[in-house]
Amino acid sequence: MEMQQIVDHVRAFDGVLVLAPEPGGPFPEIAWGDAFFYYAPDGAVPERTQPYGTIVTKDYPDDRASALDAPDRFRVNIHVGRERAAQLPLGEDPAASDALAPHPQYGDAGWVSAVNPGSRTAALVLALLREAHDAARTRTERRGGGGR
Repeated sequence: MEMQQIVDHVRAFDGVLVLAPEPGGPFPEIAWGDAFFYYAPDGAVPERTQPYGTIVTKDYPDDRASALDAPDRFRVNIHVGRERAAQLPLGEDPAASDALAPHPQYGDAGWVSAVNPGSRTAALVLALLREAHDAARTRTERRGGGGR
């Protein structure tokens, strides 16, 4: 599955905001080429909320475990919560392609990841992104609202 297919799938969710930083925009260069998914029905980045999912296309200085600097690699990261993560078939290697694993840095906080989702993980990754979106919507509505 290509990164753009995942982004397009998420863009179809109600109330979603997809940030996809590009060169020349207001976001730092390290984020260029990545994608960040928020529940934000008002279209504004929530001030005190982390994205519920991301796609990263390169190693970050403090996150090199998935070997993303190799050509044609990207990693989908999804906040599923600790309870849901414990129910998933997670592998141990954060660099394995087409395998679900605890996020190399935030696994203890209920984040999972998949490098280059393919035939084994693509459907599950898309379903987990939907679950994460719905959970973010529920949290926003509980707080009273409009995404801020």
